[in-house]
Amino acid sequence: MLGLGNYNYGHFSRELFHDLARSSFSGPGPGTQAPDFKATTLDGEAVRLSDYAGKKNVLLVFGSATCPMTAASIGRINELYDRYRGDDIEFLFVYVREAHPGEVIPAHNSMREKIEAARLLRDEEDMHMPIVVDDLRGSIHRKYSKLPNPAFLIDKSGRVAFLSLWSKPAGLGQAIQELLDAQEERGVGHAVVNGGQDLDMPMPYSSLYAYRALERGGKQSLSDFRHAMGLPARVAMTASHIARPLLDNPGRVMSIAALAAAVLAGGLYAGFELRKRRLGTQRNPYRAYERDKVRDTETGTDYGAVGI
Repeated sequence: MLGLGNYNYGHFSRELFHDLARSSFSGPGPGTQAPDFKATTLDGEAVRLSDYAGKKNVLLVFGSATCPMTAASIGRINELYDRYRGDDIEFLFVYVREAHPGEVIPAHNSMREKIEAARLLRDEEDMHMPIVVDDLRGSIHRKYSKLPNPAFLIDKSGRVAFLSLWSKPAGLGQAIQELLDAQEERGVGHAVVNGGQDLDMPMPYSSLYAYRALERGGKQSLSDFRHAMGLPARVAMTASHIARPLLDNPGRVMSIAALAAAVLAGGLYAGFELRKRRLGTQRNPYRAYERDKVRDTETGTDYGAVGI
């Protein structure tokens, strides 16, 4: 996945996954200077990171249309953008190589293809934050670890205040608020916040969105993922495929849950009554074989029947 030798790999494989697992983090750490870069947004605006120095904090989020982690986090990152974006902080989404290329969205062979993929992600995820498209060599991405979906909160001094190897909105929101509070209360431009970093991978969280992201890439993306990840991938894909209609229609969740609860309760009650009739007892049928408590004459305590 790290694309050692070939940045825009054509297939996600078990070998690439092992490369990711074995490789150490190569991006800027907490308190270090964030590498500068220059790029162009989908709207044609030239952006240079150093232009924000001394003026605004910047949240950099990296991702692609076929990345399950991106699909899992982008909705709540959109909410963070709506809440915090303003005079004190700018959000930039950096579009990188495809995490899981397929026949629909293949590995990028031209900037035109990469820009089209970025537009697809923007439209399908209703993204309002500026999206800058990295070049085909991954010049920006290589400076910031080459991982599929990291995020870096860069303060006004141009240094990393917080990093998340996988863009988890809760931690990012806490870091943003802590940084803004520190700058307002202490008048500082730099601060390491929320412990400086979050290195954990939210696998259960992203599995619900895996199918949605991989489906964008095509059948090849789905097949490559299953072969590379084995049984856990097949379980995750089945779960996410089943869950997708509920995620797309959240208004149905409560009614379906209520119906399921009613059916379950009805089934339990019917089984309870049926067992009472079969045993010919008015007692709790699941305690029908318990004897009356026996008193231990030596200790004076009560105890029930004990069996093996």
